[in-house]
Amino acid sequence: MRNAFVIAHKDLRQRLRDRSAIVLGLVAPLAIAALMSVAFKGSDTFHFTMGVVDVDRGPVAAGLLKALDAPGLRQIVTVKTIASKRSAADAVRAKSVAAALVVPAGFSASIEGGDPLSLVTLTSVNQTVAGDITSSIATSFIAQLNADRLSVATALAAGVPTSQSAHLEALAAGFQIPERAVQRSIGAHKLKTISYYSPGMAIFFLLFTISFTARSFFVDRAQGMIERIRAAPVRPLEILAGKAMSVLVYGVASLGTVAVITSAAFGANWGAPAAAALLGLAMVVAVVCVTALVMCIARTQRQAEGISSIAVFGLALLGGNFIFLSSSPPVMRTVALFTPNGWAMRGFTDLSTIGGGLGTVAEPVLAILSFSVVAGSAAALLARRAVAA
Repeated sequence: MRNAFVIAHKDLRQRLRDRSAIVLGLVAPLAIAALMSVAFKGSDTFHFTMGVVDVDRGPVAAGLLKALDAPGLRQIVTVKTIASKRSAADAVRAKSVAAALVVPAGFSASIEGGDPLSLVTLTSVNQTVAGDITSSIATSFIAQLNADRLSVATALAAGVPTSQSAHLEALAAGFQIPERAVQRSIGAHKLKTISYYSPGMAIFFLLFTISFTARSFFVDRAQGMIERIRAAPVRPLEILAGKAMSVLVYGVASLGTVAVITSAAFGANWGAPAAAALLGLAMVVAVVCVTALVMCIARTQRQAEGISSIAVFGLALLGGNFIFLSSSPPVMRTVALFTPNGWAMRGFTDLSTIGGGLGTVAEPVLAILSFSVVAGSAAALLARRAVAA
């Protein structure tokens, strides 16, 4: 293996002299991760302004306004009072409010008299989430009112004197529907944009190592360096191993540096250090094996550049380096599991949200290493033909 170490040392020295290697391995992933974090800033939380038109001015409408001022809703909704339904519609169109809720005249009286009358929601196709939340608030409030009315009617049907109706209504107003659907997150932490795109961009630019190394291999061969190395003599597999080791060292240094800087400077959460390091190392090994396979498949420098480009952008697009896999269609999430970077992104996301240690990344690491074994075995079988070509 001494020969392989010498070749790796030579390649690393050449790479350090090349400023583009520093840009691709350090500057570019840091810059793109920071830019994406700024671009998607605010997407981690959701808040909107809701217009409320109280034409009713009754006690039920007052209860609705009080409910909208609850601490839980205040984190999501800012209520803006609007004079009329037409003004509310104009505000929605002008985007000064994302949605509006109209309490029509006679709404309180209709509740007391048992007549059907509905709350009105005004929404926009450009603010579908705000519209859905506004409709959900209206639906929940109506459900509570109907439950109150049903409880009073049940008591009266059971024989309570009608003279006690006002007392029953006051008691019912203090009740809440006992069964509710409440959303709870199972994650230890909420996934931040920077925590997703930091490993995403670091892995994406790590993939460019495939192109860089494959191109340098064919440049060395065109200049006669490979023939001179073989005259030493050095076995073809040792030449390939030396190239692979240079990728390994460069990849580990790149991923590690980006992880430390994004964590310290931008607050990215890569998860437990040992688990993140193991997952990153597995991803680097996969890149090493893909690089070796590209060098063995290609016959010329032009072919190597073409195959490398397909591999880099194909893996990045399918593996979810640019989009949140959790919000992508099911078919995309399935396809991502056929790529090593897709498993890596899944592992880093789990570490950032669910937390845990080595157990969290055990499955992704095994999947990535399985991919590496297949690619690496194919490269080893083709090594002699690639070096001798």
